[in-house]
Amino acid sequence: MIYALLSLAVITEVAATLLLKSSNGFEKWWLGMAAFFFYSIAGWVFAIVLKSMSVGSAYAIWSGVGIALVCAASVLIWQQKFDLYAGAGIALIVAGTLLITTKSSVVLQ
Repeated sequence: MIYALLSLAVITEVAATLLLKSSNGFEKWWLGMAAFFFYSIAGWVFAIVLKSMSVGSAYAIWSGVGIALVCAASVLIWQQKFDLYAGAGIALIVAGTLLITTKSSVVLQ
């Protein structure tokens, strides 16, 4: 259940980030306001997650998965370039997230 909530927090944060980009610096204010709404939901759900999961492991997963999803969505939505360096960077983020969540003492409550 906790990973489902963490997934919801990540998805709403990614949606908020994409909406913020779409707002074009708040020229489309309704998209910017929607971004604030989704950031609020993400923060609220993440706070619930932190009651049961260590902040180190939860934040490692949150940020790692979030970065990978935003990067992938940017390629699909705005045709941003995805090159070898972006792929290597995401691979390093995933490796770091796995290292933190499986081997580090930071995962202890």
